[in-house]
Amino acid sequence: MGHVERFAGSSLLGEPNFVEVERAIAELRSGRPVAIENRDTSHLTLPVDWLDARQLAAFRRFCAPVQPVLTLTAARARELRIESDSGVTLTLPPDADAPWVRSIASDARFPFDGSFVPATAEMEAALRLCKLAHRLPAVLSVEGQTGRWDGIQPAPMTLQADAVAGFRDRAVRALKITGEARVPLQNGVSARFIIFRGMIGGESAAIVIGDPDFSKPVQVRLHSACLTGDVFGSRRCDCGDQLKLALEQIADTGGGVILYLDQEGRGVGLANKMRAYALQDAGLDTVDANTALGFEDDERDYGVAGRMLQMIGCAKVRLMTNNPAKIDGLLEAGIEISGRVPLITPVNGDNRRYLAAKATRAGHSLDHLFEQLAANDCAIVPDKEAAS
Repeated sequence: MGHVERFAGSSLLGEPNFVEVERAIAELRSGRPVAIENRDTSHLTLPVDWLDARQLAAFRRFCAPVQPVLTLTAARARELRIESDSGVTLTLPPDADAPWVRSIASDARFPFDGSFVPATAEMEAALRLCKLAHRLPAVLSVEGQTGRWDGIQPAPMTLQADAVAGFRDRAVRALKITGEARVPLQNGVSARFIIFRGMIGGESAAIVIGDPDFSKPVQVRLHSACLTGDVFGSRRCDCGDQLKLALEQIADTGGGVILYLDQEGRGVGLANKMRAYALQDAGLDTVDANTALGFEDDERDYGVAGRMLQMIGCAKVRLMTNNPAKIDGLLEAGIEISGRVPLITPVNGDNRRYLAAKATRAGHSLDHLFEQLAANDCAIVPDKEAAS
């Protein structure tokens, strides 16, 4: 019996739809095209955030004689003054070069007056895949018949459009504990690090401080990874200050849990976070910078946090947060919230506008911000001008 027959229907490699999406994410992260099929059509899609002249020319030759089109999210379309509740597919001008394509996909003030149509289900799936891969949610594509790309070596990864739907939820259910050890921290704090890995390949950690009693409500902090703030002490956000304060308060009260989540840049990834920072430096606030790039203002899903807590036996929490979305996310995941503990961190000249945007536009509970601004006779900048 051959290998294909022997493993047919086996769980060794996982459920086919799951594996297809995981492999497609890996391909997109590497900048390679992916073919998305639906019935008798196949759309070859290519992310555009690294697009250069050589790659664009190669993609056009590969697709000839059909001309590629560009698909963007509804959020990005609105930046181009295209009103749409769904993604849109734009017709490219014959002379469109790589910088033009990248600008249409990410330049906040780039004008567009060409033709467009609503994005197909295949293209919406491609945009979701790009987000999962932490690529800019914009793709070049060309439509062909199913099997058109057969025989090409190396062959592009192929998956069904409906395999993408619900992938996040399936990834949460597939979460596994992959490592655990005790790690002594500063000031004599005892911690146990429990490492989790999901289907997408990223790693998050539950840091159990002290010896909390999980039969009672436990102080818990959901902390999205922030390389710039947590590691390098960036002053343009309050992430590092919140992490330090949460750790101190948990240690002082006898124990609790910090979930360190692989959700850099509110879920858009480190590279896109830097793109958003560049737009903020040009005048946009932290909310508008994300939507200008085609993302939602916050791409995080707290189902993974709820699953992590359940897996370590923590079902009741006193949540340390200023963000009501985290409370809603944990409640939806089946975690009981017995109270909220605010995190009051310093306001400085570099993060004031960022915090103001979070308070006035994202609904964060930051009463201390307004008190400090009033005490120092500082006005909050208008929403559209707030920059982080």
